[in-house]
Amino acid sequence: MITEEQLLELLADKESFRVERTTSTTDTAKFSEAVCAFANDMPGARLPGYLVIGAHDKTGAPSGLTVTDELLRNLAALATDGNILPAPALSVFSFSLPSGAGDIAVVEVQPSDLPPVRYKQRIWIRRGPRKALANETEESLLIERRTDAARTFDARPCIGAALADLSLDLFTNSYRHLAVDPDIIEENHRPIEQQLASLRFFDLSRNCPTYAGILLFAQDALAWLPNAYIQFVRFDGTTLDTDVLNEKTFQGDLLSVVQDLNSFVKLLTTQRPAQISAIQESIVSDYPVVALRELLLNAILHRSYEAPAPVRFYQYSDRIEIQNPGPLYGLARQDNFPTQTSYRNPVLAEALKTLGFINRFGRGVERARAALAKNGNPSPSFTFGENHFGVTIWSRL
Repeated sequence: MITEEQLLELLADKESFRVERTTSTTDTAKFSEAVCAFANDMPGARLPGYLVIGAHDKTGAPSGLTVTDELLRNLAALATDGNILPAPALSVFSFSLPSGAGDIAVVEVQPSDLPPVRYKQRIWIRRGPRKALANETEESLLIERRTDAARTFDARPCIGAALADLSLDLFTNSYRHLAVDPDIIEENHRPIEQQLASLRFFDLSRNCPTYAGILLFAQDALAWLPNAYIQFVRFDGTTLDTDVLNEKTFQGDLLSVVQDLNSFVKLLTTQRPAQISAIQESIVSDYPVVALRELLLNAILHRSYEAPAPVRFYQYSDRIEIQNPGPLYGLARQDNFPTQTSYRNPVLAEALKTLGFINRFGRGVERARAALAKNGNPSPSFTFGENHFGVTIWSRL
């Protein structure tokens, strides 16, 4: 976070590749383009960029803005609304200027480790003091820079795999048009490897797919990640030693897995009328579909794909347990869960948002809790293991 003295320097200086000033408080598109451009860090400075709200563009003079809590919330939501992918790392804060000159709101944006970053399917960068859409050469430079900075497992190259191991029709027909602006696709004459690499699914330096590319588009993902599946078991009682009534394995490309799970959980729950009053009934289910869907997506997204275990999806007579390999990741801890979110697999998070399975980042657990409460289920319980994370939801009585 910058100091007040540094803020005054930003106001006095001309706009540069690290600073954009505006008097608008409602132009979300402009804010998002600026955040996207700062995250891409086209000059490669590895320094944060600053969107300064409440100052005139050309002079830096304060506009007399009064910063409200609503404005700060809206600015913070730029990181989680899913329009900027992968999700940017940003901080939002405000200053009250001396001599009654008004307030300033500041969005501090950190350079992304996984460029190119897109806002609504387009790559924005800074060329000197102004924003611009990246051309193919600039996009290629961002891709090359990312290969050295990538740290998460899903962005790493899957050594030994090749382009032939991917279902390219799945990429071009089911994913690409959702992730990239149609006009850019129409103008694009790059080879398929470059197109995949632009979305973090291919490593050009190693000439192989990334693990995210394998999970999303491989013809046989289990050949490279043997435990990348979900194991469902339904038991006839409340313990593991009771009879097994049903078993099912969800495997394949991630799009098919999530679609199959969505269909399956709708069949899994039993709906019945519940009395609200002497003359009114409502339809309830053993488990709300929304809660099961959100918690299963959470397991897919946050699991460790390096661990030697699948996601476990076990149904007992009184509860459902979902357990994914890998503990809480990054800044997320038991004492700040679920408020603090860190993504073990940010490329997969971007893909699930692009495919429409996630509406906003960091809201899945709260949505599940709300759906359970509305349906009349007890509150879920969570397990924070050293090697796994689990959730138990109890059947509605």
